[in-house]
Amino acid sequence: MFTDSHCHLNFEELRSQLPAIRVAMAEARVDRALCICTTMEEFPEVHALALAHDNFWATAGVHPDNEGVEEPTLERLVDCARQTRVVAVGETGLDYYGMEDRKGGRSIADLEWQRTRFRTHIEAAQTVRKPLVIHTRSASDDTLAILREHGEDGREGQAGGVFHCFTESLDVAREALDMGFYISFSGIVTFKSAQALREVAAFVPEDRILIETDSPYLAPVPYRGKVNTPAYVPYVAQQLADVRGVPLEQIAQVTSRNFEQLFAGVTA
Repeated sequence: MFTDSHCHLNFEELRSQLPAIRVAMAEARVDRALCICTTMEEFPEVHALALAHDNFWATAGVHPDNEGVEEPTLERLVDCARQTRVVAVGETGLDYYGMEDRKGGRSIADLEWQRTRFRTHIEAAQTVRKPLVIHTRSASDDTLAILREHGEDGREGQAGGVFHCFTESLDVAREALDMGFYISFSGIVTFKSAQALREVAAFVPEDRILIETDSPYLAPVPYRGKVNTPAYVPYVAQQLADVRGVPLEQIAQVTSRNFEQLFAGVTA
């Protein structure tokens, strides 16, 4: 019934609990999950999850905020993205959040390595004709500009993809939608402070909306602050149903259909 379009089941908080997580998913009617890669070093582990379970799929990519890891080349990303049950490139994008605190006082100009890495992912996605899973945080202008630079404007034959764990403004959502991208909402949409995000969730067209957990992070209310799992994605769906004034089953149906539409090969 429900599909978690973005989770990190190989992370330490969840790895040892996989059997229990799968039981909880079944009980919550969460039928499928996309396991997201954040470094090249972890790709074999993420890919193994997809190979071992017929309701998991994988991506290939390096998170924009990861430093001190293997830098992905175009050739390496293409090779990984062409593997069985790998349905997307990413997560990738730009993260300028907390420049002073988290990045040692570096300027945005100092983060050219992030922009170079993002461009490599876009080229890989276009090469293999698979969508991008995009992370953008405090960097939406540059994220959109680089996508446009590479022709990602919604035309036939472009990679397209999804802006995952969306927390940007309604104007950014409009631009992303105009460029052909999907918008995915996480447990953040259930937070008391997220009224502006709920307004975005009410605006996004039905055929472009996805739901996710980003587990083990960002557990929705009423589990906020706890370890998140794909079994909690129905709480995200319920919040979307509430703000859009539609039945929960409708959100489950359309987000699962959109998942299949975006990520070719996940209907099995």
